[in-house]
Amino acid sequence: MLTTTAATLLAVSALIPIGSTADAEAPTPRVDVVTVNGSGCPAGTAEVSATGRTFTVSYSSFFAQAGDGADPVHLRRNCQLSIRVSLPANYTYGLARLSYNGFAHLEAGATALHRVSTYFQGTSPTTRLDTPFTGPMSREWTATYRPAPADIAYSPCGADRNLNINAELRVSPGNSDPSRRSFIAAESSSGTFTTKYELTTRPC
Repeated sequence: MLTTTAATLLAVSALIPIGSTADAEAPTPRVDVVTVNGSGCPAGTAEVSATGRTFTVSYSSFFAQAGDGADPVHLRRNCQLSIRVSLPANYTYGLARLSYNGFAHLEAGATALHRVSTYFQGTSPTTRLDTPFTGPMSREWTATYRPAPADIAYSPCGADRNLNINAELRVSPGNSDPSRRSFIAAESSSGTFTTKYELTTRPC
């Protein structure tokens, strides 16, 4: 069972090379993790790594919970990642795939929601993925968004805009037994929550 201790997130600001998918001649972008913050991840524990065109963020604890005396502030928690992608001026980039996993234990009558929104700095959210859950359940979960090529949102050409990715977890106790805990965790049975983001690039 999770405790009510807030998750913490490591301040990461390392440059990570990401492979391109546009074509064999496309340049390899570089990703700078600028900030990580939110109620679900005050500065402390996370790891960022990259393989080819995919970068991965792993959290040790990011959750929402209700019931059995849980703090009401834990009903909803979020974690926002801001990244800078460096490319030549004549190229742009977008997210080709987002993949999340975690674990949920919900009593009968309780519900939960995982939501992720992405947007480029200075714009409105361009992508939102909602994954709802209904109790009773106690299992690992996954949430994946893979838009069709024509639906990928690309950064504005000629503009240096950070990409913001906001993940959110919510739990509603509903009519569940208030003496029993329900939670959704951004972690698997192995104890880590892994988010994977796959970039694609194209000429402007």
